[in-house]
Amino acid sequence: MDPMTKMWVSLIAILVMGLSVFLITFARTKTTGVLRGALSFLAFIVMVVGFLGGMAALM
Repeated sequence: MDPMTKMWVSLIAILVMGLSVFLITFARTKTTGVLRGALSFLAFIVMVVGFLGGMAALM
């Protein structure tokens, strides 16, 4: 992967992880019950995707 592509992949990974932080914050402050659990799980999945993108940018 050329350096410019690595830069874009890492930028996208950072933005995806930011989205997961927003999701977990929203879930914990504004929701309750099953919706809270579902949003928390979705935030976890999104964070794993961001982590994998970050690892791909390092390779």
